[in-house]
Amino acid sequence: MSPNSDPCSTSEDGKWLTGSPDTWLKRILKTLEKTGVRNVLFTDCLKQRDDNIKKLVPMVVDIIESKPRFNRDENTNYCLMVIGVPNVGKSSLINSLRRTNLKKGRASRVGGEPGITKAVLTKIQVCERPIMHLLDTPGVLPPKIESVEKGMKLALCGTILDHLVGEDIIADYLLYSLNRLGKFSYVEKYDLQEPSDDIQHVLKRIAVKLGKTQRVKAITGVGNITVTVPNYTAAAYDFIRAFRKGELGQVMLD
Repeated sequence: MSPNSDPCSTSEDGKWLTGSPDTWLKRILKTLEKTGVRNVLFTDCLKQRDDNIKKLVPMVVDIIESKPRFNRDENTNYCLMVIGVPNVGKSSLINSLRRTNLKKGRASRVGGEPGITKAVLTKIQVCERPIMHLLDTPGVLPPKIESVEKGMKLALCGTILDHLVGEDIIADYLLYSLNRLGKFSYVEKYDLQEPSDDIQHVLKRIAVKLGKTQRVKAITGVGNITVTVPNYTAAAYDFIRAFRKGELGQVMLD
């Protein structure tokens, strides 16, 4: 999330939640604890230096050493598997650990769309003391997504290939979400006069501002002519990309 705008989110029942990013994190941790999830670290693997990345290996070692290892106590080498939904940053996490602990370059290919990692890769060393290797894995999703709403949130966050859902549909859900949360930074970014719930109008303005046009043939009574029209797909892609890069402010979809 980008730190450039005032934080604001809502819970699923529509109640407004406001506060600093630290307040957000505490609420997330509290919610996770209710589901039995502990030992949580928030990281930014795109930074060259992230203090929480340094805490990850000691935390993992503490968790492992606190559990029975079934006759493997003498083995102090660790090999762990990194799992998660597509495009969540698993490969970026591995590369960040290597950069922090070994001062090495990236070993796992990364990209801005799901499906970059196609198979379980060979062991990648991320630490020398203790010796720790990680296995990068393809992203996984439940075989059945519970609701259309959750599916759209996953698509908006880039865990599903855009073309499988449709850039225009994702952009429409993004516009709905921004308006629902009172996040109107897109108005200034794309030179709109006011907030709008008409995705075609918004995409047209984006296309005009960015020069995203295409030439198409039109059949008329006097023959075929070529006209220039807004490229709505390209405009939708830019709108979605701006959200994913944090250019539209801090947004909490849940």
